[in-house]
Amino acid sequence: MRILASDGIEKGARAALEALGHEVVEQFYEVDELNEQVKNFDVLVVRSATKVRKPTIDAAVAGGKLKMVIRGGVGIDNIDHEYAKENGIQVRNTPAASSDAVAELALGHMFSCARFIGVANHTIREDRWEKKAYKGIELMGKTVGIIGYGRIGQALGRRCMALGMKVLAYDIFHVEGLENENMKYAEMDEVLANSDFISVHTPSVDGKKLICAENIAKMKDGVVIVNTSRGNNLDEDALLEALNSGKVFGAGLDVLADEKNFTNSHALYSHDHVSCTPHIGAQTKEAQKRIGAEIVEIIKGM
Repeated sequence: MRILASDGIEKGARAALEALGHEVVEQFYEVDELNEQVKNFDVLVVRSATKVRKPTIDAAVAGGKLKMVIRGGVGIDNIDHEYAKENGIQVRNTPAASSDAVAELALGHMFSCARFIGVANHTIREDRWEKKAYKGIELMGKTVGIIGYGRIGQALGRRCMALGMKVLAYDIFHVEGLENENMKYAEMDEVLANSDFISVHTPSVDGKKLICAENIAKMKDGVVIVNTSRGNNLDEDALLEALNSGKVFGAGLDVLADEKNFTNSHALYSHDHVSCTPHIGAQTKEAQKRIGAEIVEIIKGM
């Protein structure tokens, strides 16, 4: 088969696919060109950069060759997956491969916000010794609210409990056997009102921002907000206002509203109380190998 990895693919996975006799092309195409090129491939492998919307699916159907779209990662909101399935194109993802990596980054942002690790590192590099400016907070004994308690949320919850934190989890699905003296499911308003840290791990919801002015107002004063999910889950203007007022103590962001034009968010990510990274949640050697291995297994099973 011909496989287009439009956002790249781990080198071990590429070697394994080529050893099976497949041709792998690593090339990113803008939408118009992608709509032409997709007609020439059996499988399209994407990460978060490539969007597979209805026009691309229509082009693939017209070409009559594409059988499957694979998302190397968890969320498939960058793919019109229901439309693809309706048109005979399978959609798969690799949900287990990057969970630990994203959870560890979310926890890292919690530490960074709590102890000013990012900004203090920056100022000392500028030969500024600002010890008294960085009075932080501790994680032990605090409550973390985790919005979206799937694989990543649970991985973060386990790590937080190991640090002596309590976990309040909001999810539309409740998994039996997870609740204990340190973790319980709760309704959204209870999570917002009682959490010292809030971490978001849900797919994007069209037209609705989970972290908005209304929900920030329901939170504790001095809360820390972490978002490693999708940029459009958070109202950046509302968050910036809350940071400036002191309502929100800090924010850890791995995703932004418009990552292609990320400098539009400069006022937010340059704030002293913000820890920001360029969407690197799954960017570990281990996670990329696991994602690649899952992609190989999916293709072998076609």
